[in-house]
Amino acid sequence: MPTRAVAAAERSALCDTLLEVGPDAPTLCSPWRTRDLAAHLVLREHRPDLVVAAHLPGVSDRLEREQNELATATPWPELVERVRSGPPAWHPTQIAAVDDAVNTLEFFIHHEDILRAGDPSVVRELSEETAQGVWTALKRTAKLLFRKVDAGLVLAAPGYGRIAVKAPSRRGSVTVTAAPGELALLGFGRATHAHFDARGSKAAVTALQTAPLGV
Repeated sequence: MPTRAVAAAERSALCDTLLEVGPDAPTLCSPWRTRDLAAHLVLREHRPDLVVAAHLPGVSDRLEREQNELATATPWPELVERVRSGPPAWHPTQIAAVDDAVNTLEFFIHHEDILRAGDPSVVRELSEETAQGVWTALKRTAKLLFRKVDAGLVLAAPGYGRIAVKAPSRRGSVTVTAAPGELALLGFGRATHAHFDARGSKAAVTALQTAPLGV
């Protein structure tokens, strides 16, 4: 299964989970509930102008208002269907290579945000295709996700390979070993809900633990 198919499969599975848990279930994107997360995903694809410019004065407030309105005023089945149906025809992710790069981790991470907030003890067993798709996407984004770690860093996924993210520094280096999905969760700042083994110099491990991770 190519990564694009993994992105589409995760989108579908996420929507199935949204319908199963309902609009007010918790997520790891606290204080967002599932209705807020679904609204975010819709605006991300239908109002990229607001999402991309969210850091500008006034735009973040407008984005929050539109997200809140969409989350509260749209019937839940309709909101989930808008996530499931994907972006409009003009959206860049209609191009296979862009969808591959942008959506594999986006939908995987947000699916896990719902599943692990509901029951942190349950870890989904990923298919080989999904795990490989996540690993491929992580190789493209690891340097961005872990850019603020002030130490050497290697990601190791047994059976998939290794990613030399950062060269050793004065603090030494740390090697993080885990399945691809767990490494992705770590990279997006979900360390407290990910399962991984970090070994290296004390200073490097501390640098990893204290660094703000994600995009």
